[in-house]
Parts: sequence; structure tokens; C-alpha cells
Amino acid sequence: MAYLGKSCFVLDLDGTVYLGDRPIQGAVEFILRHREECEFYFLSNNTSKGPATYIKKLNGMGIPVGPGRLLSPTAPLVEHLRAAGIRMLYLVGNEDYRAALLEVMPELRITAEGAQAVVLAYDTELTYEKLKTSALLLQKPDVAYLATHSDLVCPDPGGPLPDVGSFIALYEKAVGRLPEHIFGKPSPAVLAPLLSRYRREEMVMVGDRLGTDKKLAENAGIAFVLVLSGEARREDLAGERLMPWRTVDDLGEL
Repeated sequence: MAYLGKSCFVLDLDGTVYLGDRPIQGAVEFILRHREECEFYFLSNNTSKGPATYIKKLNGMGIPVGPGRLLSPTAPLVEHLRAAGIRMLYLVGNEDYRAALLEVMPELRITAEGAQAVVLAYDTELTYEKLKTSALLLQKPDVAYLATHSDLVCPDPGGPLPDVGSFIALYEKAVGRLPEHIFGKPSPAVLAPLLSRYRREEMVMVGDRLGTDKKLAENAGIAFVLVLSGEARREDLAGERLMPWRTVDDLGEL
């Protein structure tokens, strides 16, 4: 079973399925209309919350989704932490994300004392104390610097809000460092579980951003659908070398 020759749809969340707490009705209807013929996965760089919170949010919008359908930078981050032998780190992140990280990596200790790394997530509970502690740690050359993603802003119905990319710029000015590893889109590592299961020609990435969603599709070698329900505008395509497979106002038009 497939729709338009695609059996695996990977959907961005913010700006594609919803804006803030408001569902994009066309996207919800598309998912429900085609869920018997296609496999839907949901991918977000947003690490302000854990997977359970996103699942609850999607279910509340009438979209049935379980843990296996949610992709995020957390999986490649944890893989790297384990491979690098990092068991102690300082997290600049929300309590919800802290709990989610410890759930998938229970051997981890999140502490400033003896930290081997600073991990920068999308912290909407950011305080100056966190900035101070992390900045002091990053002035130690033996402390690794990792970021979950590099989005400059997070879409919101009221307008764009500072995201991890903006925080990265702040730390660069303050301590002169950039992250050694960034795990979210556009790195194809976030799609690793799907790239080993599906042929690339049967996969499609759907998103509202050219620099992350479209670039991810190009890096992974899969088709891309640009939705104009979030950040990007049609005129933004003027400078693009490769055009999307489809461009629609929202997913409901596909």
C-alpha cells in the first residue's frame, strides 16, 4: 500500500502538524485519511519536552501515535554518549527532557560536578544560573560540548521564539566555542531506524523549513514535501538549487 508512490511519511511537527497548541486541520485530516495505506512517523528537533508529552499532544488532536512512531535527536545523542563513554554531564534543558533522557539512559548522571560534557537542549526554563554554570564548564577544554539541534527559532502562533541555534550563538560570543556534535535535523542520523527499514524511493519527508527539513531530505536521499503552514514561504524557494518534490499550503492539499 502507498500514496503517490510513498509508503513511509516522516512528518515534522511544529509548523507542519500543528502550530503551538493549534492543530493544522488539513494535516490531521491527511493523516487520518491515509493511515491505512501509509506508515506515518513524526520527527521534531524540539527537545523542550520528552516523547510522552508529544504523544499525549498528538493523541489529543485525534492522531493515534505510539512511542515507536516518534523520532527525535535523543536517540543519536544517547548513542554518542555511550560510544564516547560519557556518563556524567550538565544539561541545559527542561525538567521534562531531563526525565526523558534519564529514562532511555538510566546510567547517566546529570550534574555539574565532574561533568564530562555540556548538552544544550531547547530549554524554555532557562535561568541565568544555568547559563553561568554551563559557561564555566565550557571554559574547560576537556569538557565536551554537544547540542540536540541547531534551529534558530521555534515557530509559535505569536511569532518565532529563540531556539537552540540562538543559544549556540550566545555561547559562541560568551566562551568562544561551538558544539562538536549536533544531533538533530538536518543530520540523517535521526532517520537511521527508518533508512534501514524502507527503500529511499518509498520515503518522503514533510516539513516547513528549508534549512532543516529540506536539507535532511537531501542528506538522506529521500523526497521532500514543503508545506507553507509554518516558517517557509513560496518565495524562499527562489534561491534553492533543488526544488521540493511537492510544495503545498498544508499537508491536506497533497
